[in-house]
Amino acid sequence: MTLIEELRWRGMIQDIMPGTEELLNKEMVSGYIGFDPTSDSLHIGSLVPILLLVHLQKAGHKPMALVGGATGMIGDPTGKSEERNLLSEEILAFNQEGVRRQLEKFLDFDPSKPNAAEMLNNYDWFKGISFLNFIRDAGKHITVNYMMAKDSVKKRLEGDTGMSFTEFTYQLIQGYDFYWLYQNKNCKLQMGGSDQWGNITTGTELIRRKAGGEAFAFTCPLIRKADGGKFGKTEKGNVWLDPKKTSPYQFYQFWLNASDDDAKTWIKIFTLLPVAEIDALIKAHDEAPHQRALQKKLAEELTCFVHSRADYDFAVKASDILFGNATTETLQSLSEEQLLQVMDGVPTVEISKAQLEAGYDLVSFLAETQIFPSKGEARKMWQSGGIGLNKEKISAEKSTLTTTDLLQGKYLLVQKGKKNYYLVVVK
Repeated sequence: MTLIEELRWRGMIQDIMPGTEELLNKEMVSGYIGFDPTSDSLHIGSLVPILLLVHLQKAGHKPMALVGGATGMIGDPTGKSEERNLLSEEILAFNQEGVRRQLEKFLDFDPSKPNAAEMLNNYDWFKGISFLNFIRDAGKHITVNYMMAKDSVKKRLEGDTGMSFTEFTYQLIQGYDFYWLYQNKNCKLQMGGSDQWGNITTGTELIRRKAGGEAFAFTCPLIRKADGGKFGKTEKGNVWLDPKKTSPYQFYQFWLNASDDDAKTWIKIFTLLPVAEIDALIKAHDEAPHQRALQKKLAEELTCFVHSRADYDFAVKASDILFGNATTETLQSLSEEQLLQVMDGVPTVEISKAQLEAGYDLVSFLAETQIFPSKGEARKMWQSGGIGLNKEKISAEKSTLTTTDLLQGKYLLVQKGKKNYYLVVVK
């Protein structure tokens, strides 16, 4: 398949300008996508544009990642109901460096290759342009009527909050980015999410009117969950690519918990697996959906792609601790940091070390920490073998907890029944 044929099969094309496919089949094309530097990390919503650039480079074309140092100072009105906070130069510079480090994991920036990836910052060309020069050289080529007709503008003007002149000019500034890249980097293609179509076509129009040239574009659909929920959001907020903001274990769990319908869609969009392998995976999943082969493969591919094989192996081990048949040895093999990652979200209780040094009566411990509402209920479940400590059942003979039971010298993992866990922190 050609690049566009494959992207269509994967469900990654929504709008495409006439002639784009022919251009990509004819020559090596430089194509760019803009990234918003409002954080020092991208999140999984950014994986779609990242993967578009990866596919572009794999097909022999030159990917360009444009970090919006200038546009980040303004704010993009697209899809927003109100104006966003503007960031300082210092914060933007810090965020851009974080985004750069992440993109370097996915794209080949080796300058010896003709289609080496390139990263640019639109502040580099905007910082030298005065307001008067901009409205004279760019503003006169695009009419207000043309700008008002864009959906992103119309929606905001129809709302209660209106739209500032600052944000109204955003599409013209993004359009100028495309014009600058066309003139200075021979960039003929812009890609992005479908919500960016209006801004992107302003760029192609500016190139046509100001440079007499022809530029091309396509967009990918915005990802939605099958149940209508917002993609990439959990109870804790965004799922980030930075392991400090979203641990590899939490990242793995996000993909593992995908619904069957979402997994069938996402395996095509978010992995680089070949068509035949994906078709085989979907077929196997349909025959035995309870085995969740599709979700497991999706979680494996994404965790290895964004983090590493070692992080994936740890995530599988961590899942086994809470949901499988892991042993005390598995639990003891974790570092404190890994243990806390696995236990993130597990109810936590605290006791003093002095209580353990004296020997803490098991039934009293279970009741006083409120793991059980009463000593009677605690005793009943303990004697029937329903209490686990550090992934081992507590026998009827063990009636006291001591410091020798601790993990990492300060934790206990108590299991009540099959699914209820409590992390005990010893102070």
